Amino acid sequence: MTPPETPPARIICVLLPRFNMMSLLGLLEPLRIANYLSDTPLYDHVYVSAEEGMVTASNGMRLETGPLPDKLGRDDLVFVLGSWGAEHYANAKLTGWLRRQERAGLRLCAVEMASYVFARAGLLAGRRATTHWSYLPGFQELFPDVLASEQLFTIDGRILTCAGSTAGLDLMQHLIRQDHGDALLAEVADNIIHHPVRPETAPQRQTFGQGLEKLPAGVRAAVTLMDANLSDPMTVPEIAAEVGISQRQLERQFHRAMGCSVVQFGLVLRLQHARVLLISTDLGVREIAAASGFNSLSHFAYAFRNCFGRRPSEYRQAWPEQKETPNWPGTLSKYLETLQLNQRMRDEKSAG
Repeated sequence: MTPPETPPARIICVLLPRFNMMSLLGLLEPLRIANYLSDTPLYDHVYVSAEEGMVTASNGMRLETGPLPDKLGRDDLVFVLGSWGAEHYANAKLTGWLRRQERAGLRLCAVEMASYVFARAGLLAGRRATTHWSYLPGFQELFPDVLASEQLFTIDGRILTCAGSTAGLDLMQHLIRQDHGDALLAEVADNIIHHPVRPETAPQRQTFGQGLEKLPAGVRAAVTLMDANLSDPMTVPEIAAEVGISQRQLERQFHRAMGCSVVQFGLVLRLQHARVLLISTDLGVREIAAASGFNSLSHFAYAFRNCFGRRPSEYRQAWPEQKETPNWPGTLSKYLETLQLNQRMRDEKSAG
């Protein structure tokens, strides 16, 4: 007698307005390949939303969604996908639905900025979680009871979080390994040409406007220290002592590798931090200045405008509703290029 076929695992994709299409594809493509390589389908998915109907992604593509399902199987896996704007997204219908699924023991995963939705619903208190690195400082400020860290994804019991974009590939391959073993995982990885499969705790960022893998070890260590102490900046002598090289050597390596001083680079990191807090929290400008290591509000305002070309108060909404597409001016690499150009001009003036 032929044993009955096991029905495919069902993936419920809850789409928030302006969700990231790359994050969605990162989650679904490994499952499609797993189905392709198997005799019978292993996974199935549906698109739903609190609003129903068409939901537009951040790239302008649109998907038709159904209503939030009333009944789910205990083995169903729910993904909530949110990107731009999800840090302020509030929908009582979705919040109540998520709480019911959590009480029923379902596995729930917040993708990218949907971690804000989970946190507001009380699903992340005391749990490990992540979100996209660019919003992580704001997330940590708003939800200090969440054990937030910058990594690709987290699995804390039946609550998962994922940084989004290509981190979804790693999360889904991890789940495929759990469900069907290493052999199928290896073939899926070969088909999507994604090697190696990164672990849960792998960092999201590899550069800070430069290729850190090419930088001297002392510079890499100094950048890591500065990034970890944005609200209470370390002095250059303190950084040098912690790194284990002389201050003069550190400054020389920094100028050669980054084209700017340690102090200048630290300032840019703190301004980037402040920018994230402005767009993802309701903290006042003075509070954000203090949280970013500025003792003077006037110094903060001057440095911010000099870096990004706008006053801090003009930066409160990263992607206004009336704008069709977002932009993120003032990248770290661009500002470093400006610093390097200014340094060359000073050097040429001194030589002349």
